[in-house]
Amino acid sequence: MSTGRTGREAWQDTLDDLEQRRRRTRAMGGDERLAKHHGKGKLDARARIDRLVDEGTFREIGTLVGGEIAADGIVVGSGAINGTPVMVGAEDFTTLAGSIGPGGNSKRYRIAELALRDRIPLVMLLEGAGFRPTGGHYGRTPTDLLSQARCSGKVPTVAAILGPSAGHGALVAPVCDFRIMSNQGAIFTAGPPVVKESTGEEITKEELGGPGVALASGVVHNLGEDDETVIDDVKRYLSYFPPSAWSYPQQLTPDETCAPRPTPELLDIVSRDNKRVYDIRKVLDVVFDRPDWFEVQPKFGRAIVCALAHLGGHPVAVVANQPQVLAGSIDADAADKASHFIMVADSFHLPIVFLADNPGMLPGSRSERSGVLRAGARMFAAQTAATTLKLQVTLRKAYGFGSMVMAILGFDNQSATYAFPGATMGAMSAAALSRATHAEDDLSAVLRDAELQASYRSAENLGFDELIDPRETRDALLAGLQRGLFSRQAAAEPVSRTVILP
Repeated sequence: MSTGRTGREAWQDTLDDLEQRRRRTRAMGGDERLAKHHGKGKLDARARIDRLVDEGTFREIGTLVGGEIAADGIVVGSGAINGTPVMVGAEDFTTLAGSIGPGGNSKRYRIAELALRDRIPLVMLLEGAGFRPTGGHYGRTPTDLLSQARCSGKVPTVAAILGPSAGHGALVAPVCDFRIMSNQGAIFTAGPPVVKESTGEEITKEELGGPGVALASGVVHNLGEDDETVIDDVKRYLSYFPPSAWSYPQQLTPDETCAPRPTPELLDIVSRDNKRVYDIRKVLDVVFDRPDWFEVQPKFGRAIVCALAHLGGHPVAVVANQPQVLAGSIDADAADKASHFIMVADSFHLPIVFLADNPGMLPGSRSERSGVLRAGARMFAAQTAATTLKLQVTLRKAYGFGSMVMAILGFDNQSATYAFPGATMGAMSAAALSRATHAEDDLSAVLRDAELQASYRSAENLGFDELIDPRETRDALLAGLQRGLFSRQAAAEPVSRTVILP
């Protein structure tokens, strides 16, 4: 029946109804649940998105999905981070514990599908209980993990675990390139009640999948104190990456920090005595543009440091041995960490800088039981298959297979290879070889002298592009990088992988 109203007046009832439905959705789990959530020092799902994206850029998708269940427990949409479009999903723990219903599942699928279609990053903010126990069957409803898996290597994917994350929802994190957790986060296949019912084990969520467990297992890469810190680190991580594998990382606007400069500080940091330890992080502070580089997985596989940095304003990935841990020997955890990091960097065309200083793969029965050879082979496969620019410096020593995984082979598609004078190398150290062969003192001295001359003999046969004074390290790497970047004379494309990782 006609109301007699025309123009804008005729729209009023319809628009009022829409606004009422939107307000109900934006109320999430209601004032009481929101107050309880905020009382734990957490941001709610919508506040998390506001913290993540540039002000005023968030456009929600599927606001009315779920009907009476606000947004069906997950807020999704598009926004921008420092001007770059992104797709984002935030589980709403105040609404049915952020559990996944049919509508929420479709929303999750949709944003991953759009991220790949539009070639922009995907960020998931997790705090949820997994699939909702409705008793129904999802049938052929497409699962979000399918569309997210298709994003792998095509667009950057990041997961932030900001509370308990269980079941299917927890699987979102390991599929992502980068995973970061807050101190209140926990991630597990099933929560404590299910564990108690299934196995009889009584355990807290912190003991099951809290930060200590998740970091030690390698399921999570980094830890942040609270929601704000974690979200800020997500933004910082993405700042090093292009929007997708169809584009190259963006150079910063050049300033004085990007300019060439000598690095005399390395003479004091890197001891000429191979047995003296030092912190490789101090080398990174000196060599790269600024000492605010971003370390990935600092608490796992600590014998290798993986970091994102800038060199001459260009984003680069850094893989560096850490002499402070196991004398730089590469164990299984370090190799696994590095291989994943290398593949992510390669997928998004970040040049990789290798800084080698290790006595080889970690020997011993415990190391062998951990699968060090498999992990080392995986790292070698990742680095030798990498198609991005590779720059390598041997600082003091590189022995055996440990040298190969650190890209020491001069004709393995490196853009530049360097070594400090006196760097020692070979199948194993002279001391180890002497003990292994029961060499007499005079033979041991010969072996040691040969080891000390190894860098010069290698240079005579172009084993390295150049032996460099440590004070030339930054400038040599910068020159190699700037030259190598000229190879980008065609549009970027996703990496086609044919290697099967061990």
